[in-house]
Amino acid sequence: MLGRLVLLNFATQLLTDLVAVKIVDRAGYRVPLVVAHVASVAGLVMLSVLPSVTSTPYLGLALAIVTYAIGGGILEVLVSPLVDALPSPTERKAAAMSLLHSFYCWGQVAVVVGTTLLLARIGESAWQILPVVWAMVPLANLMMFLRVPLPPMVPEEHRTALGTLVGARGFVAALLLMVCAGATELTMSQWSSLFAERGLGMTKVWGDLAGPCLFAVLMGLGRFAYGLWGERVPLAPVMTASGALAIACYLVAAMARSPALALVACATCGLAVSLLWPGTFSLTARRFPLGGGAMFAVLAMCGDLGAAVGPWLAGIVADLSAARLRAGLLAGTIFPLAIVGTMVGAGLRSRARPAG
Repeated sequence: MLGRLVLLNFATQLLTDLVAVKIVDRAGYRVPLVVAHVASVAGLVMLSVLPSVTSTPYLGLALAIVTYAIGGGILEVLVSPLVDALPSPTERKAAAMSLLHSFYCWGQVAVVVGTTLLLARIGESAWQILPVVWAMVPLANLMMFLRVPLPPMVPEEHRTALGTLVGARGFVAALLLMVCAGATELTMSQWSSLFAERGLGMTKVWGDLAGPCLFAVLMGLGRFAYGLWGERVPLAPVMTASGALAIACYLVAAMARSPALALVACATCGLAVSLLWPGTFSLTARRFPLGGGAMFAVLAMCGDLGAAVGPWLAGIVADLSAARLRAGLLAGTIFPLAIVGTMVGAGLRSRARPAG
């Protein structure tokens, strides 16, 4: 049931991305960003209210998740091209993208730590307070996006057609990278807390802090470091090495007999995956600089596909295997393996030039 909720969240984001492909370059930035924050606020408030008023709590959770996932889908489609469109030297764009995505990690850390500590303080029976508290974040951002200056979209006459992009070998490689990046990141992130509790015998408080929280801290540090010094380091070799490190982390987490070593592998995986998602965005934007918002929407759609399928697949394998969660994590190794294979043969290393 938990795996299906994760699947529902990212499947909704995927469908949102699919719709965004058609409209994002025509609608501009402001209106969709405002709509995204309205949906995020509404979904979080619904998460607090609906489980107690619908026919089953699970239905209430599902409806709330669909609502805020629509907001999340629009945000991930628009915020990355928005930052890429800001005036900056080409060699700084990958670093800026990594810095942007590091704040996703700091938000995850804040949610995990804040939620865990507040639940420990008020008790799990009062959990409905938490979504309302977190709804204040997108509400504040909504107020800012109503006024902040925004750059224009790539003009249609200069934009590389989506059909041309899909026919390019490098873009197909980027789509596969995004699927595997989303799956590699979210499989470990979503299951690390339960793995720490069930597999390593930790309490929920320490499972949350040692699992997804430490994972997010190391992921954020990796992105933040590349954001500060990334223009000095070639991105493609770093991404290949990151995929190899993720393979090692999955294997150790799934097979190590030492609980402490397995937990270190879970956390280190956050560092390993830190550049996979933003790095793919940057490599693709460098290779296809006139792709426009639709290009980022398709990339985000593939990332969400991986983020939906990865944790769901791990849950299915865990249910079918006697080894449970360890078997689920072992199955997740296929995604970083595919990343390394794709990076070795990818057509994304060339300098910026139009597709074709």
